[in-house]
Amino acid sequence: MSDLLLGALALMLVVEGLLPFLSPKLWREVFSRVLAMSDGQIRFIGLSSMLSGLLLLYLNWP
Repeated sequence: MSDLLLGALALMLVVEGLLPFLSPKLWREVFSRVLAMSDGQIRFIGLSSMLSGLLLLYLNWP
């Protein structure tokens, strides 16, 4: 189980690092837009992301 969790964390870090590596200018623009959002909007994006991830895990669980 810990190997799976560590692999998932590593994959998340790779995916999170793609945009700043490939296009730092676009990453700055996206980051500045996020800073301009309200707390509620950021929470909604976080909740949507978590629910999407849980749904994908549920659909692909053996």
